[in-house]
Amino acid sequence: MKKKRTKPKAEIIPDSKNKINIWLVEDNISYRKTLTGLINRSPGLYCPQAFATCEETILMLQTEPFPNVILLDIGLPGMSGIEGIEKFKEITPNTHVLILTVYDDNDKVFNAICAGASGYLLKDSSPEKIVSSIEEVLAGGAPMNMQIARKVLKMFSRFTPKKKDYGLTEREKEILQFLLTGLTKQQIAEKLFISFHTVNTHLKNIYNKLHVNTRSGAISKVFRENII
Repeated sequence: MKKKRTKPKAEIIPDSKNKINIWLVEDNISYRKTLTGLINRSPGLYCPQAFATCEETILMLQTEPFPNVILLDIGLPGMSGIEGIEKFKEITPNTHVLILTVYDDNDKVFNAICAGASGYLLKDSSPEKIVSSIEEVLAGGAPMNMQIARKVLKMFSRFTPKKKDYGLTEREKEILQFLLTGLTKQQIAEKLFISFHTVNTHLKNIYNKLHVNTRSGAISKVFRENII
């Protein structure tokens, strides 16, 4: 007899009506509890789910109402936060992902933004900054610490694209362009009136030609080398 699949263990806080649903993905137990408490004490916010890994979060996204915002660490056991962003966005494109981590090196900042992060903060941010950043991202902003914002500006100021030809077909370029706008595979399929599996095949070919393995890797390479 097959065992019934159980949900991952998570910290559950009772639902509150008319409040913004925030999920937290953080493997440090102490910080996770502190941040969960901060959110639940903030007017208009509540945190019904808190996890230690992206894998647990993905499982819960299959059964629970989608959150408005996911607060996400990058350095997690198993799947990294950057990989997690891509998975979350495939499942729930309208959920904002706000990075909250100790990492501030250029590659992680750049890759997180390319993967679809709506903002990037460091864990030494004040409680007031974290709460205001959640509100800012819901209002359409892209909250960042001052030092992170400087890094982003510095990265783009040094950005000198060198266009290369990777032998992409017109259809592959079209799909890659949709990928840059944040569309999921299913949304791309609907736009082009083709099947999900056809889109998946094109993406595999695109990744092979660009010598990358992930969505964020492809997007990063397109921007760095001005491919399309």
